[in-house]
Amino acid sequence: MNCRVINMEQDPRKEQYAYFRNFANPYVGLTVNVDITGLMTRKVRGESLFLLTLYAVSRAANSVPELRRRIRGDQVVEYDWCPTSHTEALDNGAYCYCRLSADMPLEDFLPYAKAAQEGVKEAPSLDDGEEGESLFFVSCVPWVSYTAMVQPVPSPADSNPRITWGRYFQQEGRTLLPVTLLANHALVDGLHIARFYEALDRELAAIGTEET
Repeated sequence: MNCRVINMEQDPRKEQYAYFRNFANPYVGLTVNVDITGLMTRKVRGESLFLLTLYAVSRAANSVPELRRRIRGDQVVEYDWCPTSHTEALDNGAYCYCRLSADMPLEDFLPYAKAAQEGVKEAPSLDDGEEGESLFFVSCVPWVSYTAMVQPVPSPADSNPRITWGRYFQQEGRTLLPVTLLANHALVDGLHIARFYEALDRELAAIGTEET
């Protein structure tokens, strides 16, 4: 994955970066109920709701430059594009990781993603690979509709954003889905999190109105 070094000495968030950089727990996050009403028609047609949502969150996250930034030693780098690594359930109750990239049209992404899902089950692994720094960490808790989530994070802190969603529910004729974004506050503020959810609304609306 291509990336460039960001000169934080000249960045508008220079002071915020320096302030949060060495926090033991520098993460900031929100859970927001997003409207997936349009996706439900596609689900009824047999398409994977998980993959449709994954495509939307990946493209929304990539649309926010700050979410593509990573702390690498004493530098900050910004990737051109960040793939996802999601948890894929196994028949024995455990899970493995599946890496995908949504930098393609949806009609190409869906068959590619389904093939990748099946492929990782043949040789399951929890290894993020050599380019693990670039990833968005994604998981789904489809059994419960939650209002908040506490996620495990490493020490020292990393800078990979984590995106999670739960079980959808009905409210006032709409289908809503709780989606959580957790990011390193040294790189990301509330404004950037809000931009992610705004982009996610647009992505979900576009997918829901596409002809299939």
